[in-house]
Amino acid sequence: MDMKNKKFHFIAIGGIGMSGLAKYLLELGCTVSGSDIKDSKYVKELEKLGAKITIGHSAENIQSDMIVVASTAIRETNPEKVRAKELGLKIYHRSDILKMISEGFGREKKQKFLGFSGTHGKTTTSGLSTYVLEKAGLQPSYCVGGIIPELNTNAKASDGDYFVAELDESDGTIVKYSPYISVINNLEIDHVDFYKDGFQELLDTFKIHLSHVEKSGKVIVNNDCNGIKKLMEQNPEYKFVTFGLKDANYMAVNIEYHEFGSEFCLQKDGQIIGNIKLTIPGKHNVYNSVAVCAALLESGVEFSLIQPHFEHFSGMGRRFQKVSEFEGIKIIDDYAHHPSEIKTTLESAKNASTGRLVAIFQPHRYSRLKGLWNNFLKCFDSVDKLFVLDVYAASEDPIEGINSEKFVQAMNSNNAKYISGSVDEAALKIAPELKSGDFVITLGAGDITKIGKAIESSRKAGV
Repeated sequence: MDMKNKKFHFIAIGGIGMSGLAKYLLELGCTVSGSDIKDSKYVKELEKLGAKITIGHSAENIQSDMIVVASTAIRETNPEKVRAKELGLKIYHRSDILKMISEGFGREKKQKFLGFSGTHGKTTTSGLSTYVLEKAGLQPSYCVGGIIPELNTNAKASDGDYFVAELDESDGTIVKYSPYISVINNLEIDHVDFYKDGFQELLDTFKIHLSHVEKSGKVIVNNDCNGIKKLMEQNPEYKFVTFGLKDANYMAVNIEYHEFGSEFCLQKDGQIIGNIKLTIPGKHNVYNSVAVCAALLESGVEFSLIQPHFEHFSGMGRRFQKVSEFEGIKIIDDYAHHPSEIKTTLESAKNASTGRLVAIFQPHRYSRLKGLWNNFLKCFDSVDKLFVLDVYAASEDPIEGINSEKFVQAMNSNNAKYISGSVDEAALKIAPELKSGDFVITLGAGDITKIGKAIESSRKAGV
């Protein structure tokens, strides 16, 4: 369908993914409108670019000549969704719009599509890939799931040879895309609300994804991940390009870890390519960087063009991001919300801390807490003190018997404490319990990101 002269309307336009797609379409010269339940910095930026945005959802926002876009989170009872159906309009998922863009919508020539997926690291790898391409002067187009440092955006329509995107497997929509380069960082079960039949269902979804990768393209996978090994075993007809720390096509060797970074030699098929320096911490970011190197080199980019820029990448928003420092207390915020991510992030925090390691955890979704309950119980062993906030529902209904208070009881630890109430109320309760020298890390994909500043304000106010 030719959509160049159509009007795009985004329901819940203010989210990080939806706002990026809207920005991209605006930069292509499309007409864009949208609605959201609240104003935000993303909404304001889109309005500056010419989008017409309404605060609050209303049937009146929908017109018969619109292409209506909604994410999985938008319920069937949403008045705009109801009105669109009354008008006989097809409702597009945000993945449909990303697919359309990746196939060259609004362009004379199709760009090489680099897609980054996997259970963990897809925001960082897609963001890092975009960052080094931009800094190398290669003018990539991109739609990724977080704000890229220095570039201060998550989406851009440019005229270079590359299009970079984060591909979401959480709702199965990854099967829609046909990238030239598909990077799969790792695979394990996470979205138990969608993959109700477990890990094999996830592998079956990725099998379909593999079949859609361009025939001349490459599939780049983490050879150190057990879930990836199962994917390769079940799909022997594909020639995978591997990365990792041992027995892989692309490897990090001679790794030196520092407090807030690392350094390693990149090796390809046994030959040293060059040195990479990072100012983002942890082994997981070594993996992320090797994955990006593999993707860009396999796409035809010269190593010398990208090598200098890794060192200056300061990490995506909400990834080990320092939000506050006062009275000898450091507060770091991280988006980690899966047990594996939490364990990895806490390892990095342990290396960076000299005093007490304090974690503040906000479980994200009742279904995830229920499905990975035992894994969550085991991932906080390295902390000296743990505060657990109420579950961030993320549009889900509560599940009987699954809540933060019961979770802390199940931990059976004197170091763990349940904190009830909103994030602001929790901040007031936690602030007096912190002391000089504490290294505090806030963990979760919800509104816990606000708690660091709230704790600081509370301490300074003497509350």
